[in-house]
Amino acid sequence: MKPPEFEYVRPKTLDEAVAALSAMEWGARIIAGGQSLVPMLNLRLAPLIRLVDVSKLDELRVSEDKGDTVVFGASLRHGDFEDGNVPDATNGLMQRVASRIAYRAVRNRGTIGGSVSLADPSADWITVLLALEAKFRIVGPQRERVVEANDMFRGPYVTALEDHDVLESIEVPKLTGGAQTGYYKVIRKAGEYPITTASVVRDRERNVNNVVLGASTLTQSRLPKTSACLAEHANWSDTARAAFKSAYHQDMEDTGTTDDSYVLKLCETSVLRAAQAALEAS
Repeated sequence: MKPPEFEYVRPKTLDEAVAALSAMEWGARIIAGGQSLVPMLNLRLAPLIRLVDVSKLDELRVSEDKGDTVVFGASLRHGDFEDGNVPDATNGLMQRVASRIAYRAVRNRGTIGGSVSLADPSADWITVLLALEAKFRIVGPQRERVVEANDMFRGPYVTALEDHDVLESIEVPKLTGGAQTGYYKVIRKAGEYPITTASVVRDRERNVNNVVLGASTLTQSRLPKTSACLAEHANWSDTARAAFKSAYHQDMEDTGTTDDSYVLKLCETSVLRAAQAALEAS
C-alpha cells in the first residue's frame, strides 16, 4: 500500500516551515528523517494533505555547548550521537543509547526530534531525556516557548506540541564528572522497538536522582520512590537490589499498574539492570 497524493514542501528556513504548517487548518505534517512517518504514510495511518520537509534546515542540525548545558538541534540524527559528532553532555550516556537504536540504516536517517515529537511510549530517547531533565524549545506561528521535560510528554503519542508547532532544539544539562548513569531495554530481537526501557541518572553534585520507566503499554514517567532509593545508594549490592525492587513495586502500586504480571516483570528487570549499570560504574 502507498499513501494518497499530497503536497510536498521543502522550506528554506524555520520560519517558512512554521508558515507552511500554519497555512493549513489541518493535514500538514513535518518530516525530517521519516523513519516513523513514512511507514505510517504507506499504511495510510497518517492521513495528510501537505508534507513539510525540514531535513535540510541547517538551524535544526546544529549543536552548541553553552557551558552548563548543550543544545542539540531537533534534526540531528541518531548516528550523529553514536559517532560523537556532537558535544558530550552526559558522560557517554546519549552516545551509548544512540548506538543501540534499531539498525545503523535507521540511525543514519532517524532524528532525535522526530523520536521526541512522535512520543512512542517505548522509544529509546524519551526516558533518557526525562532522566536528564532536558528542556525543549518549540517554535509556533504566534510564539516561541521552552517546555520542561515533565511537561513535554503527556501520554502515549501525545506531547506539548500543537498542530502548527515545530520542535527546534533540545537543551540538556551537563552531567558532572562523578555522575552515574544507566540504561536498559527489553527487546524481542535486535532492531525492534523496545517492550520496556529504563533510564537512571544520579548526579550528586547537582542533586539529581532520576529513575524513569517507559514501556509499550505505559506512559514514560519518573518513579518517585525508586528515584529516592537511588539517592540513598551509591553502590550496587544485594541490599541495594532489594531496596530498588521494593521501591519499584511501591511505585507501580501507586500508579495502579499492577494488572499485567508479564509487563511488570519486564519493567522490573529494566529498572533493576539500569540501576545496577549506574551504581556498578562508580
